[in-house]
Amino acid sequence: MRALAPGTLVVSCQAGPENPLYGPAGMALMAQAAAAGGAGAIRANGPDDIAAIRAVTDLPIIGIHKLGDPAGVFITPTYEAAAGAVAAGADLVALDATLRPRPDGRPLAGQIDRIHAELGVPVMADVDTLDAGLAARDAGADLVATTLSGYTNGRPPAGPDVELVRQLAAKLDCPIVAEGRIRTPADVRRVCDAGAYAVVVGHAITNPMDLTARLAGAMPLP
Repeated sequence: MRALAPGTLVVSCQAGPENPLYGPAGMALMAQAAAAGGAGAIRANGPDDIAAIRAVTDLPIIGIHKLGDPAGVFITPTYEAAAGAVAAGADLVALDATLRPRPDGRPLAGQIDRIHAELGVPVMADVDTLDAGLAARDAGADLVATTLSGYTNGRPPAGPDVELVRQLAAKLDCPIVAEGRIRTPADVRRVCDAGAYAVVVGHAITNPMDLTARLAGAMPLP
C-alpha cells in the first residue's frame, strides 16, 4: 500500500452527474492532469472512479464511497462501502466521523477496527469539530481531516477552517489533513502553518464549471 507522505497536496477528483466530466473516464483524465501538475495523492469517490484512476497513476488514492442521504452520514458509511473502495485500488479509506448517528447503528470504532483487521489499510476520519476529531482518534482513526467543517451546521464559511486545523494539531498525536474551501496558495500556506500534515483541494482545481461561473459572474453587464 502507498502511504500518504507529509507535505502532500491531495487533489480530490470528483464530479456530479450534472458535470460533463462525470464518470470514470473524466476522473481518470483529471487525476492524470493533477499528477502532471505535482499532486502527491488523489481522493476519489466510488469503486468505478477509483479503479479508473488506479489504472493511470501510481499515486496514493484516498478512497471514499458516498452512499445514502447527503444530509446525513454518507461518506463511506459502512464497512462494505470501504471494502469496495479498497478492492478498486484505494490505499486508504476516508469516512464520515462526525458525531451524527451512523446509518447502520454501529459505533465508529467497530467500522474502523474491521477496516484495519480485514482490509489492512489506514483510515482517515472526516470530521466537523474538535470533539469529533478527538472521538475519531479514540476510535482508532489513523489520520483526521477537517473535510466536513461547516457542512453539518448551517452555512459553510467562505474559507478554510484554519482554527480547527490548529486545534486538532495541538490535541492529537496523528496526522491532521486540511480539507474544505482551500482555493489559493495563501490558503495552503495558512493551513500548513497551522499544523496540517497534508492538504486536500477539490473544486478549486477540478471543477471548471464552478471556476468559469465565478469568473463569468465578474464580467460587467452589457
